[in-house]
Parts: sequence; C-alpha cells; structure tokens
Amino acid sequence: MSPIRMMPAPAARARSVALAGALLLLPLMRLAAQEPMSLQRAIEIAQQQGHTAREARATVEAARYRDDAFWAQYMPQLSLTGTVPSYNHAIIPVLQPDGTTLFRSQNQTESQLGATISQRLPTGGNFFLSSSLQTLQISGSQSMRTWSSTPIQVGLRQDLFRPNNFRLDRREQPVRSQLAERQFLEAREDVALQVTNLFFDMYTAQVGLANARTNVAVNDTLYTLNKGRYEVGKIGENDLLQSELALLRSRTSLDGAKLDHDRAAAALRLALNVDPATPLELVVPTEAPAYSADTAIAASQALLHASSASNAELREIVARRGVTEARLENGLGATVQASIGFNATAPAFDQAYQDLLEARQFSVSVSVPLIQWGARHSRIGAARAELQQAEDSRQATLDQIAMDARFAALQLEQTRRSLQLSAKADTVGAKRFEVAYNRYVIGKIAIDNLYLAQSEKDQAIVQYLQALRSHWEAHYLLRRLTLYDFEAGKPIE
Repeated sequence: MSPIRMMPAPAARARSVALAGALLLLPLMRLAAQEPMSLQRAIEIAQQQGHTAREARATVEAARYRDDAFWAQYMPQLSLTGTVPSYNHAIIPVLQPDGTTLFRSQNQTESQLGATISQRLPTGGNFFLSSSLQTLQISGSQSMRTWSSTPIQVGLRQDLFRPNNFRLDRREQPVRSQLAERQFLEAREDVALQVTNLFFDMYTAQVGLANARTNVAVNDTLYTLNKGRYEVGKIGENDLLQSELALLRSRTSLDGAKLDHDRAAAALRLALNVDPATPLELVVPTEAPAYSADTAIAASQALLHASSASNAELREIVARRGVTEARLENGLGATVQASIGFNATAPAFDQAYQDLLEARQFSVSVSVPLIQWGARHSRIGAARAELQQAEDSRQATLDQIAMDARFAALQLEQTRRSLQLSAKADTVGAKRFEVAYNRYVIGKIAIDNLYLAQSEKDQAIVQYLQALRSHWEAHYLLRRLTLYDFEAGKPIE
C-alpha cells in the first residue's frame, strides 16, 4: 500500500493535490531533459532526407538533364563515322573490256572515314559541312587499289509544306521545364503537409499519453480517498464503485494511449528517414502563423505558380501542334536537298587531294496525295476537337485553381479564429477541473460533477489540438496551392 493510504485524511488530501500537480508537470520535465523537435525542424529534415523528398529531387534532376539535352541538340553537332574495314570475298560479275560479263572470284577491302558538322535551322531544315576519305582494294585476277576524297562538302536539306518541328519543340520545352520545377516545389510542400499531419498525430498522442497518465494518477488517488471515506461511512458503495470503475477505465485508456504514441512516433520517424531507435520529443509551435492572406493575392499567385496551370497550358500547346501536324503532314509536301563541294580520286593516298573537281547535287522531291477517302479531313477534325477540349479543360483548371486558392485563404482565417476559441476553452476546462478536484477533496461537490469536469477537460484538450493541427495544415495547404510565402511576401523558391 502506498504511503498516502497510511496517512490521516487531511495529510492524504494535501499529498494527493501535490501528486496530481507533479504528474501534470511530468511531461514538461521530460521535455526539458531532452532537446525537443519543432514542427519547422521536422519539415526541414523530411525535405532534406525523407524518401518522398529524395524521390522528388531525383525527378526534377532528371527533368533538368532532359532539358539540357534538348537545348544541346540545337547547337552545332560534330560526328565522326567510319568503316575500318569492310571485307568481302565472293564470286561476282565483272564487266570485261569487250562488253561481256564474266564471274570472277575477288577479294574486296573497303575503308571509309568521314567527319560531319551539322546544325539545325529555325526553318526546320538541316545544314551540314562534311569531309570524307575512302579507299578500295581489290585482290584477284584484276587487282587494284584506289582512293577517293571529298575534302569539303556543304549541304542543306529542307522540308517544305511540312510541320516545323524546330519551332514546335521550342514552344513546348520551356513549359515542360516549368512544369517539372513547379511539380518539384509542390512535392516539397506536400512533404510539409505530410509531416505536419504526422507531427500532430504524434504530438496529440504525446499529450494524450501524458493526460492519460495524469488521469490514472488522479483516479488512483481519488479511489484511495473514497475507500477511506467509505470505511467511515461518509459515502455510499455506489460512489466507491464509480470511483473504481473510473480508475479501471483510465488504466485501459493509458494502454491505448501508449500504443497510439508508439505508432505515431514510428510513422514520423519513417517520414523523417531517421533510425527507428531515434528518440523523439516534440514541442508544439508556440505561435501559429498570424499573417493575413488576401484572397485575391492567393488566387493570382496560384494561377501564376500552380503546376496544374502549366500542365493545362502544355496540353493546349500539344493539341495545337496536333492540328498543325494533321493539316500539313497529309497534304502537299516537298523536300529540297542541295550540296556543293570538291572531290578527287587517285591510285595513291598522296594524290587523292590533288586535281580536285567540283561536285554539285540538287534535288526536289514532291509528294502529292490524290485520294485519301476523307482521311486528311477527319484527322484535322479530330485534332481540332482535341484542341477545343484542351482549351475548355484549361479554362476549367484555371477556374478551379483560383477557387481552391481563395477558399484556402478563407480557411486559414477561419482556423485562426477557431484556434483562439479552442485555446480559451482549453484554459477554462483545465481551470474548471482543478477547482472541481479541490472542491471534491474537501467534500464540497459530488463525484459525478468531478468526473464531468474531467471529461470536459479532456475534450477541451483534444479540441485545442485539433484546432492547432487544422491551422497549421491550412497554412501549409495555402503554400502548396499558391507556391507563395505570405509571411515573406514572395514566391517559394
């Protein structure tokens, strides 16, 4: 039996009050003994080393590399090609001086080496500058070796009446790059939202565990006190049984609170990507975000920065490209190819670059579809319908973005007011329970009133924590929807 039960009634009452106060301060003592983790610190850790954040970083890095590769293809490209060597041994037809053809066995060895500089043009064509050297050696009844050189050749290839992929690609790529960057920023804010939920899950469990321990201690003290009162006939058996039932329920609640705390702590550690054995002691933010978010600013910033706006814009650009391709790819088309340069041939390498002759080439190829059975018209119609769908979808997306941002700003204001009321209710509930506890100890109120005050105190704690969670969630939701830092007054980078 505890020392409290061995003392006279007045000393037991005083010791009970002191024990309850000490138990109420126990969470604060444990918090001081260990460096606590704030919400902002937890978010920073998750955004730096969490699995979700690392995945988002890898995704945006891949997008940046693809963007670099895209723009690099519009720079001059240097390539080297060669065949060293190509050997062929076979019986082949050989033209004789008298005009007859005989089949002869020959060994052919061919080697070729060339270098080309090419440049894509804004018109969609391709300009190139090349140089090559080739040698052919034949062994057999008519053995020979010859060299052929093309020191320089300048050429152009240009499609006419066809989609200009150069221009179309350059229109799409900046939007794709912008989309990837915005999705990365939103992924970081999603991490902040996730950690906020997990943080308050654990903090709620942490406060609930402390409150459950306090309730067990208080109910144990009350049960001991009521046993003494029952023995001297001051209370009936019903009050004693009610006190014992409250003690048993509080112990059951304590077991559940321990499990909830451990589960919430494990989930938070997983989100932070820290060792499962890492101790966590949380401290709730002392001040909630107090800025005022203007709904008009929220809507405008969301329209500027939301990835869904970029995605809708990209879909419309792709749909417009589809109309252009459907209109031009199935109609009249032509390709112009031209080149000019110098070449020479000689039986020896040192003579292959002498007595150069001019080499010219020019061709125009034309494609004219005659009968398509309405296929071209149908493709154009389908592409235009898809463009109309993309335009309507983009407008609906923009309207939805603006609406969500406006209501997110309003929700932040509402949660701030709710938090203020809940904080006041929490203070009043704790004070009421303290008064009811003291009055019950001195026998001024019935036990039903005490347990009612205890229940209302517990409900006020839960409501305050929920209001605090909702306010921080509204804060990070507004940041995620707008990618705008209202506290700093600038976009999130």
